[in-house]
Amino acid sequence: MATTTGTGLRSGWTTGACATAATTAAYTALLTGEFPDPVTIDLPKDRHPAFALATERLDDGAATAGVVKDAGDDPDVTHGALVSVRVTHGVPGSGVTFRAGEGVGTVTKPGLPLAVGEPAINPMPRQFIREHVAAVAARHGGTGDVVVEVSVEHGAELARRTWNPRLGILGGLSILGTTGVVVPYSCSAWIDSIRRGIDVARAAGHPHVAACTGSTSERVVVERFGLPEDALLDMGDFAGAVLKYLGRHPVPRLTIAGGIGKLAKLADGHLDLHSGRSQVSFASLADRVREAGGAPGLVDGVRNANTALDALQQCRAAGLPLGDLVAAAARGTALGVLRGAPVEVDVLVIDRAGTVVGQN
Repeated sequence: MATTTGTGLRSGWTTGACATAATTAAYTALLTGEFPDPVTIDLPKDRHPAFALATERLDDGAATAGVVKDAGDDPDVTHGALVSVRVTHGVPGSGVTFRAGEGVGTVTKPGLPLAVGEPAINPMPRQFIREHVAAVAARHGGTGDVVVEVSVEHGAELARRTWNPRLGILGGLSILGTTGVVVPYSCSAWIDSIRRGIDVARAAGHPHVAACTGSTSERVVVERFGLPEDALLDMGDFAGAVLKYLGRHPVPRLTIAGGIGKLAKLADGHLDLHSGRSQVSFASLADRVREAGGAPGLVDGVRNANTALDALQQCRAAGLPLGDLVAAAARGTALGVLRGAPVEVDVLVIDRAGTVVGQN
């Protein structure tokens, strides 16, 4: 069902595509008494994937179809999940009404592209579903007035491994997707979550957000600033995504927190901090030490360090604040990306134990 990309990895299908397929099959059965299996849907870029039905049930006035999500080779938490849709007739003239079934969340905070109280079925999947409902209605003489209830098996449990609780989406997963296709390791879902996190923080009126590379740095900023959960951005490696979005949608204050290695990369201008896409420059660290008045032996030691933490420890032993130097340069990179946006920036550099070893 999935297709192979130019990288040799298989692409897959979003929960939104699976829900669209299940809706199409269920509404067809509601009107005709027969489930199309496989069921074909139409996606952007002239894609027409076919989905095998994993479950089907036809009751008096209701039809339910289920599709197992295939995310291809992407490490998606919903890979293998059963996405089911129950379709019933709606009030004449009502169009498509969406409901959250078991395992699909409900929006409880403003700032998302859905109103509070709405099921967490994103705008593009809603559009796909509406278009396919209209097509089935035209083909089989229906009105197109239906109630579409989307469920994801074990969705509440899976949602704990996503941003949903922090974003105020409670009770389960979101039905996602803009093209219907999951591109392996595209990181688009993570970056989208960063953007939605900023939207939620702005809607809540938080004047201060923190972008953290991991759980340890997040703990540090909570202890230091007392920030609420929805002011915390799980930045991971995507510093550029945070800074570019805040440049367009500013919050008065941003704290960036992370380990010496990742923030040394940011200090050198890297906006993707993943180890496979950027490396710590020990030559650059050595230059910073030299410019700060470090002894020649220390400069050479940093240049030949095994890790950024090794360089930090050498400098601490010599009384030179490498962490502060990295924090200052990382802040400079951040301000450059923000391009004058009204965002105050401070940076915390931490070690693995969670001790702040540099700040600016």
